[in-house]
Amino acid sequence: MLQLPFDPMLSAAVHQSQTVVCHGPSLSFMYSDSSTAVADAPVSTSKKKSRVSFYNDNVKLKVKEKSVLIEKVGWIKIKEQIPIDSKYTNPRIIYDNKYWYLTVGIEVTEKNISLTEETIGIDLGIINLATCSNGEIYQNINKTKRVKKIEKKLKRLQRKLSKKYLLNKKENKFLETKNIIKLKKRIKLIHRKLANIRNNHLHQTTTSIVKNKPCKIVLEDLNVKGMMKNRHLSKAIANQCFHEFRRQLEYKCKLNNIELAFANRFFPSSKTCSSCYEIKRDLKLKDRIFKCSCGFVIDRDLNASINLKNYCC
Repeated sequence: MLQLPFDPMLSAAVHQSQTVVCHGPSLSFMYSDSSTAVADAPVSTSKKKSRVSFYNDNVKLKVKEKSVLIEKVGWIKIKEQIPIDSKYTNPRIIYDNKYWYLTVGIEVTEKNISLTEETIGIDLGIINLATCSNGEIYQNINKTKRVKKIEKKLKRLQRKLSKKYLLNKKENKFLETKNIIKLKKRIKLIHRKLANIRNNHLHQTTTSIVKNKPCKIVLEDLNVKGMMKNRHLSKAIANQCFHEFRRQLEYKCKLNNIELAFANRFFPSSKTCSSCYEIKRDLKLKDRIFKCSCGFVIDRDLNASINLKNYCC
């Protein structure tokens, strides 16, 4: 007999990256066999990461109109329709502290897209997320009022949580009261909201770049691990999510048959003049305007993106 206490309101989203995502606000469940023994709910395999997820057999995954059959759980309602009569691969159920998602891989036909002869160089940074050689500039989402307001709220709740732990300290143990548990849940939801805002901005940026339909995109191979050692800039670099930007650009270029090249991480894209190709050795990080001895004056990030564009030419 199956028992499935869950909220009937569920939602779904279908992405062009050959993945279908379905989620719902709660999927807490329990199931029992023919006897009176009750089995435990699926447990996350990772002890280090906090993301809860478990695998579902692709053979036992059934899909019909506005619902999906999950192994040992039963039929679950979904908001958007998953393609029916398709071959599903690697189905997984993921929880992000608010909603449950069902992710599956599906096969799609390859697109025949006519590309232009343009090559775009992209310079990633902290002041702006990305500066393209065609003049397009994508802002740093972490500098907006909305994100700053949420981060301020997060700091306030974290200070409040720290004080509650100190008040409930007994000997060498910190006791978790119900108020502490509720406060931790609020903090998790704020972290989720910030992550979703940043991830959405990355998707909008990478999609906008790919929609230009260039034949080639050149990106710098950043040593993010080394950059994180700078304690003054480590937080700003981490919030920019350079690795996620690269990951999204890689699969979107593959879907649209766009060549993606990476410049050597030691290539002096910022110090090289895009006009006379002279290298300015004494260029500092605070110098935002590139001034060459030949008289050429240009924005530092735009100059780097033009050099990246000419890197593979």
